[in-house]
Amino acid sequence: MAGMPTTDEVREALKVVTDPEIGINIVDLGLVYDVAVTEEGAASVTYTLTSMGCPVGPLFEKEIREAVESMEGITAVDTKMTMQPPWGPDKMSEFAKSALGFF
Repeated sequence: MAGMPTTDEVREALKVVTDPEIGINIVDLGLVYDVAVTEEGAASVTYTLTSMGCPVGPLFEKEIREAVESMEGITAVDTKMTMQPPWGPDKMSEFAKSALGFF
């Protein structure tokens, strides 16, 4: 189907979802583990949290849904939060590492 968002476009759209405590988006933080889009427009996003007790989990799910549902061609959004593999700073982009002083 022409005009169907790609997984890269969905990842880009997810950059509007930021961690309110850190101020960096979930893609650059390495919290988005997988993105898929079917030919029918159903998107799935697998994401994690920085820790099991992270209080922003429900906020992330809501904002992920809103960001992806707003994309033209998306017909459904499925989110899955996982803690496997555990998140670590090594999953962050170079931008996030730099912004947080990891260099």
